[in-house]
Amino acid sequence: MRVSALTVLVLGVATMAAAQTTAHWEYRGKDGPLAWGKLAPAYKACSQGHEQSPIDIRGAHLNKALQPIEFHYRAGAVTLENNGHTVVVHVAPGSYIVANGVRYELQQFHFHHPSEETVKGKFSDMVIHLMHKSADGQLAVIAVRLNEDRGDPNATLAALWQHLPATAGATDQVTDAVNPGGLLPADRGYWNYMGSLTAPPCTEGVHWFVFEQELSISRAQLNAFAAIFKMNARPLQDTHGRRIEANE
Repeated sequence: MRVSALTVLVLGVATMAAAQTTAHWEYRGKDGPLAWGKLAPAYKACSQGHEQSPIDIRGAHLNKALQPIEFHYRAGAVTLENNGHTVVVHVAPGSYIVANGVRYELQQFHFHHPSEETVKGKFSDMVIHLMHKSADGQLAVIAVRLNEDRGDPNATLAALWQHLPATAGATDQVTDAVNPGGLLPADRGYWNYMGSLTAPPCTEGVHWFVFEQELSISRAQLNAFAAIFKMNARPLQDTHGRRIEANE
C-alpha cells in the first residue's frame, strides 16, 4: 500500500503533538522532579506554578466554617495496577464524598513512599491519596498518612497487599469486596489547602484535604511496598504564601 507524503506529514505532526503532551518522567535522575517542567509543554506548571503540591503543613488557621467531609464509599471489586510510578487501585463507580457542599466521585487511590506532604517538617512512612472528581471537573484529594506500627495491620491494606503487582504494567484483581472506607482514620479532622497534582502534568486548582490522624501500617506491609518502589515521592514545594486551614 502506497503512503502519500501528506499522510506521512500528518502522522509526523500527530506524533510530535503527542510527544509534546506527554513525556517520560521519573522520581530520580535526569527525568526527575527538577526536570519535569522542561520535559513537555503540558508539564510547565511543575516548574512555573505557584500552587504546587506537596507542601509542609504548619501554621494552619482554624476555620469553623469548614464542614466535616461526608463519605459515601461502597465496597466492591477493585483492580490494582503498577503504572511504573505507583500502585493505583481502580474502583467501581458509585463511591463519593461531599466536601464543603460539593460532591466528588472517587476515581482511584494510590500510594507514595515515603509520604509526600509533611507535618511541621516530619515525613510519614507512606501516604494514600484518594483521588476524586466533581461533575464540573474539580479535583479533590484525600490524603491519609501511614506510619509503621507493631500492632495489628490494617485489614483493608492487608487485603490489597496480597495482590500488589510488582512490575510496571502488571495488574491484579481483588474479587472480594474492598471498601475504601477501611482506609480512613476514626478522627476525620483535616487540613485544607489549594494545591496541585503531585505528578506531571502537576495540574493546579486541586482541593487538598490532609487528615490529621495517621493510620498504622505493619513493617511487613511497608517493606513489601518499598521493595517495589524504594522512593516515589515528589519533594516539598513552596507554599508561596498559601493559606492552610483546619476544620477543628
